[in-house]
Amino acid sequence: MRDFPAIHAGAPVRDAIDLMVWPCFSLAKRPRHRPLYHHRAGDHLRVSTPAAGPGLATLWDADLLIWAVSQLAEGRDRGLQPVPLLRAPAFQVLRFLGRGTGRAQYVALAQALDRLAASEVETTLGATVAEGHRFHWIEKWTADGDGLIILLPEWLWTAVVIRRRVLRIDRAYLRLTGGVERWLWRLLRRHAGLSTGWTIALADLQARSGSLARPVDFIADLRGIARGGVLAGYALTLVRHHGREALHAARSTESVHSAAVVPGDKPGVSSTDGEAQL
Repeated sequence: MRDFPAIHAGAPVRDAIDLMVWPCFSLAKRPRHRPLYHHRAGDHLRVSTPAAGPGLATLWDADLLIWAVSQLAEGRDRGLQPVPLLRAPAFQVLRFLGRGTGRAQYVALAQALDRLAASEVETTLGATVAEGHRFHWIEKWTADGDGLIILLPEWLWTAVVIRRRVLRIDRAYLRLTGGVERWLWRLLRRHAGLSTGWTIALADLQARSGSLARPVDFIADLRGIARGGVLAGYALTLVRHHGREALHAARSTESVHSAAVVPGDKPGVSSTDGEAQL
């Protein structure tokens, strides 16, 4: 298979919708080996890793998939016919993600790639056959004198290039440091509409997270984030909704969101193929 050289300049930051709304990654930096599993609306997703492996990929590791999705989407938009095999100098990947380029960052990059490659995914999302799909977030990766060579799963390539299930991501997201903050922001990006916003019970948020934290502790973290009032362009309010404690989120009037005026973007509508605009 030929490789696709990375686009270093002018590629907007984008992510795949399914990676944003399903519990695909560990929310903690400490190693997690317990599988993630979630089912909803007739679909399911399970992510596991060998007991002796490096642990499940984390939300910080998933930044590398944001880089990859951004490359595929931009290549598609430029008519370059991108393929799942990406090639790029490691320092360009780190710079795209707003990270440093010291020795520690290169070591962390390799460790993240290893966790992504060790995380096995089984899902019916986007499946064309009854048994669904089985793959790794990264099928394999190597490095040579020219940089990184990364093979993405066919599932992700199809979601981005064929099904076009992507949304733009504000670079402010990449600067969030907390796992719960990052997970919540991704969900809000998908669901918090341009005008009415989105309201969801805190208990329902906890159930969708895949977190190993005690529900009471996770909900306490959500309350703390909500009481801050804003999360990277989203205004947050604690409310009562159908008799339950809930979070209401809407885009802030002082938004830092780079996708706030993307024509045709409908982040608050239900999930169907072809709806997400870039």
